[in-house]
Amino acid sequence: MTPEIVVIGSSNTDMVIKSTHLPQPGETVLGGQFITAPGGKGANQAVAAARLDGNVAFITAIGRDNLGNQALQNFRKEGIDNSGIKQIKNCPSGIALIMVDDAAENIISVAPGANAQLSPALIDQNQHLLTSAHIVLMQLEIPLETVEHAARIAHQGKALIILNPAPARKLPPELLNTIDILTPNATEAGFLTNTTVNNEASAGVAAQKLHFQGVQTVIITLGGSGALLSSAENGTELIPAFPAEPQDTTAAGDAFNGALAVALAENWSLRTAVQFANAAASITVTRIGAQPSLPRREEISIIWKHNENNS
Repeated sequence: MTPEIVVIGSSNTDMVIKSTHLPQPGETVLGGQFITAPGGKGANQAVAAARLDGNVAFITAIGRDNLGNQALQNFRKEGIDNSGIKQIKNCPSGIALIMVDDAAENIISVAPGANAQLSPALIDQNQHLLTSAHIVLMQLEIPLETVEHAARIAHQGKALIILNPAPARKLPPELLNTIDILTPNATEAGFLTNTTVNNEASAGVAAQKLHFQGVQTVIITLGGSGALLSSAENGTELIPAFPAEPQDTTAAGDAFNGALAVALAENWSLRTAVQFANAAASITVTRIGAQPSLPRREEISIIWKHNENNS
């Protein structure tokens, strides 16, 4: 089958420590639970979409090492089209070191490894995937020139382009003008607009600034408050989050973006797609780790029905 969703982005192995609090500079914190799990924003979003029954292809670069081999095996197990995955000799796979505290907040440091080798040339080698896709989903843990190049190709092929601008960095107008949907969190929206985003009103201000920069649809995720959906044509609306007791917010945004892509590939309305994405994120935060926390379709169906019954 031709993939309906093409995800372009990073693949990492996450090393996670759960501790009472996050360390300050120079401080050593004795941690508790430790896990090693597959991660990386691109990989997380590809897996998130695949587990929700999306037809997904993933374009990434990994090392020709044990971690890369394990990642490739995981993608196959998840049913992801791996024809766009390149293993690079003499280059380590990406690594992320993550600490999570009792309030479910985290700090993350990433050594990109092979992710830095995800070049425009690799996009050209997989151009057929982009030009036939319904949805192209990207993030910013890979070279910006690669994101820009992929966006130009996908735009020519009429795909709906979703950019999750994480981690935050300044984006050129030419890129923003090719993006159909931008999905920053509050911190990223603030960085992109030089605005403090900490509630619905300030998120609305940031969204308007992003519209002015050329983005038609902006979805700003606001954690437990939900997500602000803003359209240049239809105004703004806060879509409430589903109730959850957070344990680890790692990959919540990735679950959101993967679910959003699946819903839009199935031609759901944008508002309902954001609700579906909120549901996916609400399950993810109740578990520790990135890809291990990502839900399956039946789990979302359960909380969706429960929410309807209690509304």
